[in-house]
Amino acid sequence: MKLFRLAAVLAVLAGPAYAQLPNINLMQDGPAKSPEERAAEVERDKAYKETLKKIPDSKASSDPWGGMRSDPPKQPAAPKASAATSAPKKTKSGTAAN
Repeated sequence: MKLFRLAAVLAVLAGPAYAQLPNINLMQDGPAKSPEERAAEVERDKAYKETLKKIPDSKASSDPWGGMRSDPPKQPAAPKASAATSAPKKTKSGTAAN
């Protein structure tokens, strides 16, 4: 049982160190391309870039809910200072005093 615990501790400690090793791939990803294949790839890339240049720039709004909204919200009116001072003041009995 002690041996199993020791092996588990060593595995846990060695994991981060193993992750830091460089990834070296000695095999090629695939066979090398022939000159004809390279020329065809260059031609495809050129045609693709030319096609991208033909796409017009989008000037319209990208707001998906733009058509669903009504008028923009109105700003609330600022309260008038003169209206607050012209109202009659009430006394404790509830009658107006001028």
